[in-house]
Formats: sequence, structure tokens, C-alpha cells
Amino acid sequence: MAASSEHAEVPSTVTDPPNIDKTEAPETSRDPDTSDSEHAGQDPDPDPDEDEDSDGGEPPEPKIRETPEDIKLEAIANTVALHPSRDILVCGDVDGDVYAYSYSCTEGENRELWSSGHHMKSCRQVRFSADGLKLYSVSRDKNIHLLDAERGQLVTRIRGAHGAPINSLLLVDENILATGDDGGTLKVWDMRKGTDIMDLKQHEDYISDIAVDQAKRILLTASGDGTMGVFNIKRRRFELLSEYQSGDLTSVALMKRGKKVVCGSSEGTIYIFNWNGFGATSDRFALKAESVECIAPVTDNIMCTASMDGYIRAVNLLPNRVLGCIGQHVGEPIEELAKSWDSRFLVSSAHDQLIKFWDISSLPNMTVNEYRKRKKKHGRMKSLTKKAHGENDFFSGLVEETETKQEEEGDGEEEEEEEDDSDSGSD
Repeated sequence: MAASSEHAEVPSTVTDPPNIDKTEAPETSRDPDTSDSEHAGQDPDPDPDEDEDSDGGEPPEPKIRETPEDIKLEAIANTVALHPSRDILVCGDVDGDVYAYSYSCTEGENRELWSSGHHMKSCRQVRFSADGLKLYSVSRDKNIHLLDAERGQLVTRIRGAHGAPINSLLLVDENILATGDDGGTLKVWDMRKGTDIMDLKQHEDYISDIAVDQAKRILLTASGDGTMGVFNIKRRRFELLSEYQSGDLTSVALMKRGKKVVCGSSEGTIYIFNWNGFGATSDRFALKAESVECIAPVTDNIMCTASMDGYIRAVNLLPNRVLGCIGQHVGEPIEELAKSWDSRFLVSSAHDQLIKFWDISSLPNMTVNEYRKRKKKHGRMKSLTKKAHGENDFFSGLVEETETKQEEEGDGEEEEEEEDDSDSGSD
């Protein structure tokens, strides 16, 4: 479990320990011949003379949008993270590059701030520190990087941090970091020393996601072997594995003020666990989705899920309901979702090489009836944002639990109670 470090003495008998590099020289790359707007996937600013009125007046005021413009990338982004207090996002792509952008609702104001090419292979996850000054990234090259979030400069590199490609990353607090790899190994790091304080392999397949409770005591892992793992950070030990579920567990999150744990799966089912009842699920909710690749909690009851089918769904937990569609990347698998610091926007990255923004400010005000109304055949998900269906609407063949306006009007039909998709309907 021990790893060599400049801050701690380690016995020479340790086999192939990870190496810690302290780097002060910047390695960021930026093409001076390329403008900010070109990096952000936008056309260069037009000639201001073209915007002036014929009588020589001032150019028109810049257009204010409801959401920032899409950001076009040069490669598929595996991961996206948003700054905890500013309108800044960072994404990592399949080429190992990390990009930082500022975003704005003013048209043409998205800007690339810096780019970094320190990873030699695909960047799997990036995460900001709580103060937004540091940025951590993990990669298929098995390295952990700590960057200066303001300039993108490499501060610390842990070489060979895992024996297998690293797949998941979680910041437990300002000093403690948790990482999971493709082989099922979980490591917990003390970044003050640059050494791991936990090194446990309990899963038989990759660790897809990691979550922690509010007390920073219990780590939860979702794995491709179909189980959820429970680890005690304070006691530095493994606690238990859940029963096996159908398909890979792709994501894990805490809901209901920490009383419930939800796991997404490759089969499109959300598995629900009671806190301290991790051995077996208390409930499950099958979405009519190709998969549940990632989960982004919005409130204690409402979460957004992303799927391989390209849809972002808003889902209420207990009673379990699909509230509607937030947006879509048409026909492209979605890799990750992230919520902005002010909870106004949801950001998604997908295989279409786009970073998209969705207005979720109205989600916290949504209420869910305990009883369902009659579903209409060949219905489609209710659109929860103006951009939800996009220009290419192909919801026509998708049947979802919805409450469309036609159903609300009823057309003279009686409302009837409908059996829930879950085993329980209340907390």
C-alpha cells in the first residue's frame, strides 16, 4: 500500500512504487495562431463594420441566450467538471488532453482559457478541488495529475499510481483522493504525502464510479461486476459487497439527504439501496432507456440520468417517475453530466464532440403526484426545456411514462391509478 514519495520515507523493498514528480515549468499547449473563439467551436468575430447601421450608428447589443452556446471539441470528451464558484468548465478527452473554458449566456463569449497535454493516453476523469484552485485528473496511462486550475500548469504527477488504467476519481476532502481502476482496485491517497493509505481489490471488474457520505467516512463504489462496494475510510478497511445485479453498475449517487443510494446500470435500471442496507436493493426502477451511464443529483428527490441512446432524463425518486426529457445528443452516447455551481445549468459531454448546456432551473419546483394517470400509447417524454427535442425530433417511437397535455385534459376519460414500476412508492 505504501508508495514512494518525496515527503515520506519508504522501505526499499517496495515493488514498482509510483513516482511523484513535482513540476514547476508549464507544459500547457496553445496555438498562438488560433483565436479563442475558434477553440470554443465558434466562428471568429465578424467584421464590426458589417454590424453597424447604414447611418454609421453603434453595433447592435450582443444577444443574450437562455443557455451558453455549445462548445465544439477536437475529440470526444470522456469527462467534464464545473468550477465550484465560477462560470468555468474543464473537460478531458480521449487523446489525453485537458481543456478549460469560460462560458457565458452572451452569444460569442465562450472562451478557451488553457489546454494541457500532460497525459499520454485517454483522460478518464477530471475534478476541481472545493476551492476551485486545484484540478485533478486520471488517465488510462495509470497516472494521477494535479494541475493549477488557473493556468493549467502541472504541479504534481504520481506515476504508475495503479497497476491498471485508472477509470474513476473522487475528491473526499482537500487532502484525500480516491481512485478506482479497470482491474477493480480502489486506492485512497493522502495528497499531502503523495502516498496511498488504502489499497484494496474487492471487485472483479472495473470501478466505474465512487461516492462518499456527508461525514466523509464511507466510500461507495459501483463496478462492472454488477456489485456496489462499501469501504470505511476512517478504519481503512473493506466492509461489504452488495448482491450481484443484472448488468454493469455504471454510476452511484446519494439521494434523499443520504438516506438512499442509487446505482445506474448498463441495462437501463436504477437500483435503490437504503443507507446501512447495502447488501440488497430496497427498490428498483426500470427506465425505458438503453442504459444509465451517469447520474447527476439535482435535489434530494430529483436526478438527471444520461444514456447511451443520447437522452438526458429527469427522474424523480420515490415515487419513481420519469419527469421528462432535459435534452439530447442526437444518436450519440453521453459520457458525463455535471451541474453548474449555481444549479442553473446541466452540462453534458457526448460522442458528438460537443459540450452542451441545459437550463434546469425549473426542476426543483416540480412536484410529483403519488398516483399516475393513464398512459397514452405511443406517447413521448415530456419536454422539460426548450432545447429538449432539438431540431431532429425522433421521440415519436419512444414510449415513456409521461403526463402530456392531452392526458391532463383527459379527453373525457377517467383517471385511474396505475401500478408503479417500483416495489415501493414512498420514502
